[in-house]
Amino acid sequence: FADYLRKLEETVGREISTVEDVRQALSVRIAFFDAHGCRSADHGLDYVMFRPASDMAATAALRKARAGEPLTREEAEGYQTALLLHCAREYARLGWVMQLHFSCMRNPNTKILKTLGPDTGFDCMAVTDSCSATYRLLDTLEQEASLPRTVLYSLNPADNAWIDTLLGAFQSPEIPGKIQHGSAWWFNDHKAGMTEHLTSLANLGVLGNFIGMLTDSRSLLSYARHEYFRRVLCDLLGRRVENGEYPRDMETLGGLVQDICCHNAKRYFNL
Repeated sequence: FADYLRKLEETVGREISTVEDVRQALSVRIAFFDAHGCRSADHGLDYVMFRPASDMAATAALRKARAGEPLTREEAEGYQTALLLHCAREYARLGWVMQLHFSCMRNPNTKILKTLGPDTGFDCMAVTDSCSATYRLLDTLEQEASLPRTVLYSLNPADNAWIDTLLGAFQSPEIPGKIQHGSAWWFNDHKAGMTEHLTSLANLGVLGNFIGMLTDSRSLLSYARHEYFRRVLCDLLGRRVENGEYPRDMETLGGLVQDICCHNAKRYFNL
């Protein structure tokens, strides 16, 4: 953490000693990326937290962490909430999309972590209680008219239902599907996981507003998952047509698939 702050100070050319200094530094970096065409940001969280704290308390947590002193969960969450709210407000101001990834357990195997280091493929799903904090985060921003377009991704498919019902509570005429349930992610981007995700979204949300599959890997071969996703989506729609649950209207269904696989994302991210 101390190394990160030093790098941030060097990058923005100013000293950081308070939480307001961090906010200003992040605003400088967000403006830099915005000028270079960036239209979205991604926050990788162990869980979604929402614990509003005073600037004095957040600054105290910042200084303790920088000194290498242990923080309580309350202190850490107060600091994290302050920055998450600030970033969200900046994204709303600039028209960016905010993405939140959560419910991943990092580095559970200590032996392998010490041998190979972090991010070596031994992460797994986590069971977290992110529901109430996500509601409160979005509600606070909505009350301020500062809620950006937001995509929620949980690594645990047990969270599908509450995410899909949450979407409907914070929509607006700004853009169809302003709050999105991000595509089946990581351990879930296989046929069963994608089908479960799409079925929940179709049952509890509006499938036609979905922004579709993503590729978070930089491997060229991973792009094949978009074709895989299209086949899973078309299979799900076809089965509903065969069951008499959807009309056998190929033009409408074709438009739905094209929107989910291309046009919705172009509109959503202002591409």
